[in-house]
Amino acid sequence: MNTETIKRVNKTLSKGFIILGFSNQSHVFISAIVLPAYVISMLGNVGFLMLMSSDHHLHKPMYFFLSNLSFVDIWNTTIAASTMLQSLFKGKTFISFSLCMTQLYLFTVAVSTEFWLLTAMAYDRLAAICKPLHYPLLMTKRNCILLAASSWITGFVDMIPIVDYISHYSFCGSNEINHFYCDPNALLKLSCSDSQTFEILALSEGFFVAVIPFLFTLSSYAFIISTLLKITSSEGRRKAFSTCSSHLTVVVLFYGTAICIYMSPRSKLSLEQDKIFALLYTILIPMLNPLIYSMRNQEVKNALRYLIFRKQYERKQDSTLTI
Repeated sequence: MNTETIKRVNKTLSKGFIILGFSNQSHVFISAIVLPAYVISMLGNVGFLMLMSSDHHLHKPMYFFLSNLSFVDIWNTTIAASTMLQSLFKGKTFISFSLCMTQLYLFTVAVSTEFWLLTAMAYDRLAAICKPLHYPLLMTKRNCILLAASSWITGFVDMIPIVDYISHYSFCGSNEINHFYCDPNALLKLSCSDSQTFEILALSEGFFVAVIPFLFTLSSYAFIISTLLKITSSEGRRKAFSTCSSHLTVVVLFYGTAICIYMSPRSKLSLEQDKIFALLYTILIPMLNPLIYSMRNQEVKNALRYLIFRKQYERKQDSTLTI
């Protein structure tokens, strides 16, 4: 690396990066979608957490994992929105190098944790449908905490090599990130370092973070489907499938967008398309998750109905006691 390049590298590292956000053509359209979606996502996931904690009927393994998922979605959305909303209102947004690396780390931790949480939820559905008599023994409070804690610890530890490697990139030339947050692919395009080592590292990390959880989830649903096919009653089969259909929908959405962003050929995905898929990944799916898990879940509906009309229920109970 020559002296001029070193100067440009030092300049980039000392000043940080500029988040470009969205193009002028899509700015208004994106703003009209992102702002309502962000508000609905935050209200939905925060409300879901409050609902889980307030109703003792929802103190079950499935809802414990859903609470963790809602927290991850809040985390994920907030991290991405911290610079995205600024870019929507202000245009180009400056972010320091250290803050960019922090955002990158926290975002990738949330993504990794969500992969493993979805796997833990698939195991929970497997135990509930395939081993209903052993379910209380398999999904004890201790086991649920261990599964959730393992997901979080794996997310925090597994992303350290990726972020550490990116933090030692040699950045030269432009310091403008053509994205709405510090995305690893966007940062790679600014680097003048050899990307071959990073691609090998990213491939191995991606195998552990995404492929292995996907295989576990896939095998869980293979056993679930096999069990469902053995149920002779169509009504029984329908009720059993309804307990895992919401989770399956979220898995398809989450993995589908992740594949489009990180596993599609770079040459076939434009920068604007990359940002649109990332928008689905960071804002729209976290907004849909609480809706998906609520629409076909009678227990959640009952808990929400009770929370909304609690005062009316309490008045009725008081009047009954008085009589």
